[in-house]
Amino acid sequence: MENGEAEQPQHADYNLYQPITSKTGLRQGLASYGDAHFSLFLRKAFIKAAGYGEDALSRPIIGIINTFSGFNPCHANVPQLMEACKRGVQLHGGLAIEFPTISLHETFSSPTSMYLRNLMSMDTEEMIAAQPVDAVVMIGGCDKTVPAQLMGGISANKPVLPLVTGPMMPGSNKGVRIGACTDCRNNWAAYRAGEIDIEEISSINSELAPTAGTCGVMGTASTMACVTVALGMMPFNSATAPAVSSTRLRVAEETGARAVSVAVAQRKPQAILSKESFRNAITVLQAIGGSTNAVVHLMAIINRHPDIAGSITLQTFDDIGRNVPLLVDLKPSGDNYMTDFHNAGGMLALMQTLRPLLHLDAMTISGKTLGEELDAAPFKPFPYSSTIVRPLSDPLYPKSSLIVLQGNLAPNGAVIKASASKDRRLLSHSGPAVVFKNTADLSKRIDDPNLEVTPDSVLVLQSIGPIGNPGMPEAGVIPIPRKLGKTGVKDMLRISDGRMSGTAGGTIVLHISPESAIVDSVFGIVQDGDIVRLDAEKRQLEIELSDAEIKQRIQKREADLEKQQDGTAGKVGRRAIKAKRGYRGLYESRVNQAEAGCDFDFLRADGAQAV
Repeated sequence: MENGEAEQPQHADYNLYQPITSKTGLRQGLASYGDAHFSLFLRKAFIKAAGYGEDALSRPIIGIINTFSGFNPCHANVPQLMEACKRGVQLHGGLAIEFPTISLHETFSSPTSMYLRNLMSMDTEEMIAAQPVDAVVMIGGCDKTVPAQLMGGISANKPVLPLVTGPMMPGSNKGVRIGACTDCRNNWAAYRAGEIDIEEISSINSELAPTAGTCGVMGTASTMACVTVALGMMPFNSATAPAVSSTRLRVAEETGARAVSVAVAQRKPQAILSKESFRNAITVLQAIGGSTNAVVHLMAIINRHPDIAGSITLQTFDDIGRNVPLLVDLKPSGDNYMTDFHNAGGMLALMQTLRPLLHLDAMTISGKTLGEELDAAPFKPFPYSSTIVRPLSDPLYPKSSLIVLQGNLAPNGAVIKASASKDRRLLSHSGPAVVFKNTADLSKRIDDPNLEVTPDSVLVLQSIGPIGNPGMPEAGVIPIPRKLGKTGVKDMLRISDGRMSGTAGGTIVLHISPESAIVDSVFGIVQDGDIVRLDAEKRQLEIELSDAEIKQRIQKREADLEKQQDGTAGKVGRRAIKAKRGYRGLYESRVNQAEAGCDFDFLRADGAQAV
């Protein structure tokens, strides 16, 4: 000691005479004990209990989100991906630390994975914000996980890098390739129609999902992976590499390596993503014949961005679609599988083909523009490639794979994947409604031989919207009544306020808004025999009722709800629901409608309120 001054600690981290101003590494987001230096002192003490030394702790900290679960076969390869990702991080001078969040799988989430998507987004956001990470690799794959992670990552606004688990390989039955889950639905329909027997459907069941990974067709998982590349958040080859391939592991290593440079540069999602990024994503969505679910997810993601929320609407999807052909020949709009898309050049082949339609000045996670990334990775089509990724001059479907509809039945919009229609004549069709009040009613009556239904009927399923089920189940693929299926009917016009799997096909109108659970919803007052008219070319969805009749039915419905006397109110605000506890109460009272992304109103960047 000199001049009577106290000896100061060796490490500046503990220096009580210097304020903690750094917002990187362990110094960020300190737990509140009323003394920042003590908070840091405790943090370092406990992290050292995990065996980390001073050198390791001085490096950029890269968080890796672990969404492994024994109930999630889509994520069965997450442990291997984490190891490869860690290797990439540590080879490039970072410190990789994993942490868990919720894991969602479509078939293991009751009532639906969509019901839990917002919860996962909140978990993701809060864990990214709460922990001392300089960047985060978000490992996900199954349908709702990637949207949830993008929603949470944008809201937290720390550097984030998505890493998808990848698609599974196709299986084989009697020498014919099959794969989840378009072939799940097609073969189940054949079984219901009596075309195949119990032994055959059992044999098929064992081959539909033969490896780990997400569905091997252009379902929601594959769609969101492709859309994430289009947003500029992942490398070109990362969307299509099979889950069980060495390429998938190399993608994970590359993502870990890139995370270090992204952390140092502090490339945050709100700075990278722009209107042009999202317009590129919508262009790709139309070109791949992607899942209708992606419309809902993209709206939720867009509305998390403070500079973009509210500026892109359903109409934007339709406007862009009018100029974008369907180019990728994959089920359910085509015939092939994600492995074929990967072998044909994947997203690089597609985006080079789409180049004239893209905003090339959009930024990417690499710090380069999309145009610069495409310039650095030229792609020359070859014969096999051109059969899977069609040239603009020879598309699989001319334009508007996904169409946005409006009319008195859906004043706030509805969506149909026109390219997946099995009977294109139904895209311009009118017929009498056969109404099912909910999924229980559907299950009870759909195969009743006395059901009054013909091939010209319009099957209507209510109460499966965001609030009504709750969680907007993928029940919009209303099965063909058994008695019609046995006569060879393969498609009918079907409409609902719910969703359908991206792996499904048919002439199916979805996401009708306002949903039937909203008290003044026109869709909620449809009755058997009402004439429903679809004109996809004119973007119209109408019910042939006068305004006076519609008003009268809504008033009667409101009066009936007011008469309910079972201890709770029959409605909450405009919602035909009863107050509930817990997460379900939160969900039903605060979830937005489909056109706003089915997010919670209080999570939107602009703070807009739900109905």
